[in-house]
Amino acid sequence: MQFQAHRFCVAPMMDWTDRHARVFHRQLTRRALLYTEMVTAEAIIHGKRERLLGFSECEHPLALQLGGSDPAKLAEAAAIGADFGYDEINLNVGCPSDRVQEGRFGACLMAEPDLVARCVSAMRASQTLPVTVKCRIGIDNQDEDESLSHFVDTVAAAGCTTFVVHARKAWLKGLSPKENREVPPLNFERVYRLKEAHPELTIVINGGINSIDEAVAHLQHVDGVMLGRAAYQNPAILADVDRVIFGEASAAPTRGEALAALIPYVEEHIGRGGRLSNVTRHVLGLYHGRPRGRAFRRLLSERATESEATVDVLRAAIELAEFGRTAEGDARAA
Repeated sequence: MQFQAHRFCVAPMMDWTDRHARVFHRQLTRRALLYTEMVTAEAIIHGKRERLLGFSECEHPLALQLGGSDPAKLAEAAAIGADFGYDEINLNVGCPSDRVQEGRFGACLMAEPDLVARCVSAMRASQTLPVTVKCRIGIDNQDEDESLSHFVDTVAAAGCTTFVVHARKAWLKGLSPKENREVPPLNFERVYRLKEAHPELTIVINGGINSIDEAVAHLQHVDGVMLGRAAYQNPAILADVDRVIFGEASAAPTRGEALAALIPYVEEHIGRGGRLSNVTRHVLGLYHGRPRGRAFRRLLSERATESEATVDVLRAAIELAEFGRTAEGDARAA
């Protein structure tokens, strides 16, 4: 099927979709396209690359999201990302935070489609992975129809064939990043019209999508859907992705199975000097709305943060959530 790779994606989210979160999500879905947190081109060029870009092989398919506006630096960072083994390079043209604006990247670049086109062209020339763009339907007082059409036309001419579109405007002044995810009204119809106008492009819709059922409904109009906070805060919904979205016949993994599959990774992480809480902070919402879900979250919140916590704390949390066995002594002993 055309556009299959982007049919379901988990959004890049700062401080959330780190390598540990992605390994956990991969225990729930084999097919969803995962994204890194945004990493600036400058950081990749001058920073500790393994810390910034390292990932586990199980995370594929995996896209690297870059932030920046200098074509040469983005090209260099894209080439480095390609060498690390990512499957896609994505340019952030959607983040509205003040810090990002000060660096002249993120959503403010929607006002400079020619610059974005030069960035995309340079990134494509530096390596062979597909270069995609994540954007908004507009910023500030832009006309949502005219400005988005001009932006996509300009950037597509530079060779970008995939656009992930957050179906809200971004207001660069007066709204916080959190408010920019909630206050500007959603306009899904505008993204649908973009796909109608560009059948040759891959159009992925993002923003305010909270369930797999909603994702299925959007797929009647666009090529893919991207879930962000809903997928992170209630990760159990990812267990239905492979079956419902991609049509696989295999049974969805249970919560307990997903956590059990994560244990070897946790043991390896701790063995390298990492802390249990680096990983378990991403699983706290797994039993959201389920019996013993609060107790599961409380046990991990209290015990996994201890400096000497071992994987036995996670095992105890699984026993508690799945079977109601408190194993309090085991948890405290860990």
